[in-house]
Amino acid sequence: MKIPTLPEEITSLGIRKKLAKKQYLFTSGQEAAGFFYLISGEIRVFKMDRQAKEVEVVRIKPGDFFGEAAAFTSSCYPAYAEAVAESEVIFFNKQQFFQRLDKNPAVARFFIKLLAEKCLILNERIESLGLKTVRQRLAQYLLSRCSGQTGCLVEVRVKKSDLARLLGTVPETLSRTLKTFQEEGLIERHGWKIKIKNCPRLKQEIFC
Repeated sequence: MKIPTLPEEITSLGIRKKLAKKQYLFTSGQEAAGFFYLISGEIRVFKMDRQAKEVEVVRIKPGDFFGEAAAFTSSCYPAYAEAVAESEVIFFNKQQFFQRLDKNPAVARFFIKLLAEKCLILNERIESLGLKTVRQRLAQYLLSRCSGQTGCLVEVRVKKSDLARLLGTVPETLSRTLKTFQEEGLIERHGWKIKIKNCPRLKQEIFC
């Protein structure tokens, strides 16, 4: 099956791999032999501290490349990548990729654009974690999954502990912030289905 959002000249460089739920794609310290593109499923990338506490770095969604920074700049992956559900990826061997890169300027332009976009996203995430409060980060997370219309319904598909790690906080603080949002009439909760009652008001939280 051809992937509509990815040029054939790119997909032809890789090898498809299927992963079972909970299966590791790579582990911290493993040789970075290449990078990946997620076709289907979901991958979580996380690190572990000395006390074996997990800190989630990012959730990979279909259509995302990942692992390219490690493959291009170092010899080992700096984190763990685990399939959240049954998933399928395309693996790009970095040696073969570099050989093709030298011969095809279009492929080079594609990945220069990709890396530039990722730099912008990373800068936004660093700014969010360093300068924004938990309240602002949660508002931004909900709005990023909202259509922008009053009464938008957001279904959170990750565990509370995982979402807390993603937002750079702990589950208790996340729960209190959600409760506060509900008490203030910003959202309405039904389990992990969250109805945003007033998008403009919630958006003001980010910039206040």
